[in-house]
Amino acid sequence: MGQSSSTEQLSPELREVRALAASTGALPALEKAFSLLSDPNTNSIPLNSLQKCFDLTFENQISEQTGVQKELPVLLSHLGSAIVDLFFLADENGVSWIEFLRGYVKCCGRTVASTSFNNLFRVFSTTFSKAGLPVKLQFESYEDDCKTSGSLLPGDVLLLLRICWILLSDSRKLKLNLHKSRGDCSLPDMSHLVLSAIESCSEGGHELDYWDCIVSDLDIQLPAAKIHLWALKTVPNLADCFVQFVHARLCCSGTHEEKLEPSCSSAHENSPTAIFNTNLLISSRAWAISLSQRSPIYEEIMKICFPSNADDINENLLYRSSLHGKGLNRFWSNVEGYKGPLLMLIAAHEADGNTRKWIIGALTHQGFENREMFYGTSGSLYAISPVFHVFSSSGKEKSFVYSHVHPTGRYEAHPKPVGIAFGGSMGNERIFMDEDFARVTVRHHAVDKTYQHGSLFPNQGFLPLEASVLEVEVWGLGGKTPKEVQASYKKREEIFSQQRRNVDLKTFGNWEDSPEKMMMDMMSDPNAVRREDR
Repeated sequence: MGQSSSTEQLSPELREVRALAASTGALPALEKAFSLLSDPNTNSIPLNSLQKCFDLTFENQISEQTGVQKELPVLLSHLGSAIVDLFFLADENGVSWIEFLRGYVKCCGRTVASTSFNNLFRVFSTTFSKAGLPVKLQFESYEDDCKTSGSLLPGDVLLLLRICWILLSDSRKLKLNLHKSRGDCSLPDMSHLVLSAIESCSEGGHELDYWDCIVSDLDIQLPAAKIHLWALKTVPNLADCFVQFVHARLCCSGTHEEKLEPSCSSAHENSPTAIFNTNLLISSRAWAISLSQRSPIYEEIMKICFPSNADDINENLLYRSSLHGKGLNRFWSNVEGYKGPLLMLIAAHEADGNTRKWIIGALTHQGFENREMFYGTSGSLYAISPVFHVFSSSGKEKSFVYSHVHPTGRYEAHPKPVGIAFGGSMGNERIFMDEDFARVTVRHHAVDKTYQHGSLFPNQGFLPLEASVLEVEVWGLGGKTPKEVQASYKKREEIFSQQRRNVDLKTFGNWEDSPEKMMMDMMSDPNAVRREDR
């Protein structure tokens, strides 16, 4: 194998690139992959062998109902050659050990987010060129700091997002050793992300019907530089889909003896994804939220995006109003005691008769508490459907969450509002949902200094808007520990409740001698004791 040569081992250039590859933790897997892929005679990987590592094909013919663009299968068939041409330098024998490591580091090495997006756009543009399809992307240079110019159509953005979804789905299957199963890689609806890019990047005044438009048919030029900025702000993890794909394809080729041929199949009606679409948090919306997170929450949302089977789909679902019942009390009985990150989604439509549904969300990094004031340390608000936007913490105030249940057995002269709220101030919340989960009030971002500015649904306006709540969901994103803690909490509460119900009737056998009767007699006749003394 090429890395065993004493001459190359002494090369400063090889030592440097080996150190960079080792910093990613993938060096042992890369060594094994090179030994399996390389030709023993030339000690290099033939180009066609390396290209096959990155090949992706559709297993089944895609029906018209899935809405897959006709260009997608063509692009995927040229993806492998585009990756190899861009990042792996070859000589007459193929790709040597040092160039194999250098190519991996270019794709998967530690770098700034801007460079990762440049790599993604370059792969996208080169794949288009190899497929003979037009794309208006230009690059000033192919260095790490190259600048992207030109423009993309909404259909191009949709293709880019779908390719990233496929790359991420493929890499997760390989990491979980599911490549034999040829599982579902159906393409979800991504119009909410494309509309987000249009809103953020279009230069002209375009009046869109956000609920009914077909994004792939829109003829709007979106400047590539603005698309780059939108991606960095809204979906910063998007470029990681390409990074994870390259890593999984190269490293898994050294850990699995079977030939790597995962492919994308059309969706089956009984697949986990199809069943999952009955939730508010369908796979495409969960993926959009995951693309905005760089914390451990990311991996938990990924489990929701790509469920392994139907039984695991609702594993993290704590509350759904249509299932558990509407109202704050029903909600509280399902989320109380969960001390971890929570994602709440609210589907509603305007109360004036407009039936167009929109969905908003809030991510809090701690559990809900019954308090009379705002609390929390961090969080984000989301416009989820029909347009996706992220509003993270502004760092100015800490009115992240408000959740207050009716106090029991206590009179309040000035009772606090009962309900759930995010952002703003008491009585002037950015989002407030009443205790019956019947109405939600959304106010302009000017009242809120906790979360960043922006509209939570199209044409929100400046005035407060009251809408009818259709559905509420809460998902726990803290992993196993918060669920175990909540289970212990609920078990303890059940024991206390049972103890309160199990009243010993023997203590009430002699009413004349009971303390309760003595107290009632004293209240009814305070002078009774004095008369007995006389």
